[in-house]
Amino acid sequence: MLALFAAQANGQTPSAAKARSMQEILDASKPSDWRALDPGNTLYLELASGRVVIELAPDFAPAHVANLRTLAREGYWNGLSINRSQDNFVVQWGDGAEDEKARKPLGSAKSKLPAEFSRSSDKLDFHALPDRDGWAPQVGFADGFPAARDPASKTAWLAHCYGMVGAGRDIAPDSSNGTELYVVIGQSPRQLDRNITTVGRVVQGMELLSVLPRGTGPLGFYEKPEQRTAIKAIRLASEVPQNERTALEVLRTDTPLFDELVEARRNRRDDFYKRPAGHIDLCNVPLPARTPPAKG
Repeated sequence: MLALFAAQANGQTPSAAKARSMQEILDASKPSDWRALDPGNTLYLELASGRVVIELAPDFAPAHVANLRTLAREGYWNGLSINRSQDNFVVQWGDGAEDEKARKPLGSAKSKLPAEFSRSSDKLDFHALPDRDGWAPQVGFADGFPAARDPASKTAWLAHCYGMVGAGRDIAPDSSNGTELYVVIGQSPRQLDRNITTVGRVVQGMELLSVLPRGTGPLGFYEKPEQRTAIKAIRLASEVPQNERTALEVLRTDTPLFDELVEARRNRRDDFYKRPAGHIDLCNVPLPARTPPAKG
């Protein structure tokens, strides 16, 4: 495992030179420690209050992500709404019509998709955390997403951490088609892992979703249409003119610098903390994003 983690396991204390703060670590990062978002796998959720940037995870949910791309290209969500805000749980959007016949047609998107709760862990670049997890044999990061892995069954899946995006479904495992999406806004509901298809995560704009008024109906649904938040559009970044895109880079999760950042959060050593924790939960590991620095 990592040198810093090994030192901790052996009861050693890293030198002061290595015990940098998270900000100091980020300030010392190199361009190679960051990666640009792929416009073909990035959604822009446009609200009156601003833009929410969502990175999709095609390696974990290829059928769902393909359907999301089609829905976005054909403007399916444009003019629909956020219909649910459940305290300490999720914000959910889609077609608010209760009558199936009144719902917006799907266009050329598929109405039926397979459940994509997990995938094979073969050939998956999985970067494990050093600490035990209560929900999975191993947890860590894959392609920049918080994920879990079971070596015995050779499967891996995305974890329901804050900011993760899932596809709402009915009772049947294969009853989601991507039209009803939700974002985790509260304590990580890891009991949903491997029970719902997880399609990506919010990279920027969580503050626009987490502050929405809570719904007073069952499960946090809004009881009146006027309580809903209108969706101006959901677009693929690749379909948006270059000068209108949000320039973002996210920190890679497969580098020594990220390992140092994890350790800095796992054992806080600034003056406020008197007792290092020696542990970090998967969903408490920060995943920084930034505007790319100006060249030159």
